[in-house]
Amino acid sequence: MKPEASMVHGPTAGSPVRSSDPVAAPKDLPSVDRLLRDPAVTHLMARHGHAFVAAEARRLLESSRERALTDALTVDELHRLPVELERHCVERLAPRMRRVINLTGTVLHTNLGRALLADEALRHVLACMSSPNNLEFDLARGERGDRDSLVESLLCDITGAEAATVVNNNAAAVLLGIAALAGGKEAVVSRGELVEIGGAFRMPDVMAAAGARLVEVGTTNRTHARDYESAIGPGTALLMKVHTSNYAIHGFTSSVSEAELAPIAKAAGVPLMTDLGSGSLVDLAQWGLPAEPLPQAMLADGCDVVTFSGDKLLGGPQAGLIVGRRDLVQKIRKFPMKRALRLSKLPMAALEATLRLYLQPDRLTQDLPTLRLLTRPVDQIEAQAQRLLSRVEEAVAPRFDARVSAMRGQIGSGSLPVETLPSAGLVLTPRLPGKRGTGRALDELLTALRSLPLPVIARVQADELWMDLRCLDEAREEPDFIEQLARLKESLA
Repeated sequence: MKPEASMVHGPTAGSPVRSSDPVAAPKDLPSVDRLLRDPAVTHLMARHGHAFVAAEARRLLESSRERALTDALTVDELHRLPVELERHCVERLAPRMRRVINLTGTVLHTNLGRALLADEALRHVLACMSSPNNLEFDLARGERGDRDSLVESLLCDITGAEAATVVNNNAAAVLLGIAALAGGKEAVVSRGELVEIGGAFRMPDVMAAAGARLVEVGTTNRTHARDYESAIGPGTALLMKVHTSNYAIHGFTSSVSEAELAPIAKAAGVPLMTDLGSGSLVDLAQWGLPAEPLPQAMLADGCDVVTFSGDKLLGGPQAGLIVGRRDLVQKIRKFPMKRALRLSKLPMAALEATLRLYLQPDRLTQDLPTLRLLTRPVDQIEAQAQRLLSRVEEAVAPRFDARVSAMRGQIGSGSLPVETLPSAGLVLTPRLPGKRGTGRALDELLTALRSLPLPVIARVQADELWMDLRCLDEAREEPDFIEQLARLKESLA
């Protein structure tokens, strides 16, 4: 019979059992009540409450019992149960969604949350979410209101639309628009615009889900005005244009612009709807960036309905925006599916605050993080790289060499996929006699960076690790990045 173990600190739990390590049996495990009465545990209940700590204690003891049944639990681990219980409590309460540092070179990174919210949007969200608000209450008339009214006038002022409505993302905007305008009827789309974007979102599938019958016209690389004209019949309810933002076809190509298609739609008496995807609200060319089609330009060209995203080039929260002709937007707003797809109060507050920034266009590159990052001068990024070089070199030595290098990044989120942004950053190369072991060394470095308290996400290119610094905010993130380098050095040792 083993003597009853006292619960004091010992080696790390879960370490391999050596032949010299005393093994604990299931009967040596304390009861839940005894573990909770341990002086090293009582402070956890004061902090988290009895119910939570007791539940974690049961989970810990159950997993320990299973290990003890296979002679995999040591007496030293038994001694460390209070420490392990505290670790379990901390891990259980740790948030799963966390801040990260984006050094991938992609500004609007879909996997990293796309657009960053402006300070004004964050303040407005905090103010409105921490108290009752007038989400659906008309303060002027003192009666129930429409949540769309909070942003409709802003969208109309910015785009020139007659009316506007919003839903929870652009996929929903496209689905709702097609369902409301062409459900049970035909929608005509060019074969070259039957796109698939992230998450297997395919235009033919959206058409089917919306209850519309897809009529394909033209070919993959060439569609002409006569193709649309010949496809219009008694069952046609909608002409659809889709901005091919996430791919490009080169060579012998032709497509019909919205300006060319609008008269055809008008003559046939059917609406023209275009999906812009990213939906920039300002001309990016004024900052030397590749131009994206603007909703206001599409409306001026004769489109009846335009849909676009809120969390891409617009720089706001996830949302799907629908602008256009008053009668058609009203029809979309009244469609039963609209309630299921409506925008909740949190993103609505963020969207309103973001749109208000567009009323002061001269300040956009200062106030809107997306535009601030996209227009960041390359010489500023290069200076930052030079400033960080010696610190990073020290952290990764002697396993990696570091150097400053010019780079090419991307806007991201399907926006202008063939266009790149000039940038700069740090390149880390494994110190190895040959190529053998390069992949493993880079995997270890990527893992070490992701395991930092504030995870760092970089990219591997040409057997090297590239840290593109375009998105590393000098005031808010650079100090945090530097502070973690000592921990990175420890993990690589």
